[in-house]
Formats: sequence, structure tokens, C-alpha cells
Amino acid sequence: MKAGIHPDYHDVVFLDASCGEKFLTRSTLKSDKTIEWEDGKTYPLITVPVSSASHPFYTGKAKYVDSAGRVEKFQQKYGWDERRKASKDKGDAADAESKTEEAAAEG
Repeated sequence: MKAGIHPDYHDVVFLDASCGEKFLTRSTLKSDKTIEWEDGKTYPLITVPVSSASHPFYTGKAKYVDSAGRVEKFQQKYGWDERRKASKDKGDAADAESKTEEAAAEG
């Protein structure tokens, strides 16, 4: 590595402000606050509002929005079901006529 061009990469402790979870990792971030870690050493402390310990996606408490509700609202708003049923009924009638014509031709 070239000397003098890389940032200082050191051990830091990240504190999740929402749940109190602490992580010891490495970062280039600097802080005036310090904390004594479990190993007895003192490390810079970086406070974060959300981490993987408290984020709903990572904790499994995420709420999933069902997009089918949106589709159903659209279909109701524009009468999609009625139009679909009407076209299907026309198609079923045409299929029935063709089947009877085929049966008559065979017999």
C-alpha cells in the first residue's frame, strides 16, 4: 500500500441508540466519546439510531404490505371484474357453439 494516502482504519464501538446493542468493529469514523469494552480496552464510541439489531427487516418484525389490495381497488374502481366476466361469458358462448357445430359435423 502507498504510504500516506489511506485513512486511519481503527477499532470502534457502535452503539445502537434504539435498543442499546453494542458492536465492536473497524471503521474510519472518529469520535470524541469513548467506551471501555469487555476486553478492558478503551475504544471510540459511535452512536447510531438504527442497526441490524433493531431494524425491523433484520429482526423479523417487518410489516409486509399486500399489493393485492391495490389491485383489487383498481379492479373495483374501473369495473374490471364485470368487464372480464362479460368477455368470458361471450367467449364461453362462442366455445359452446363451436363445439356443437363440431359434434354435428362428426355425427
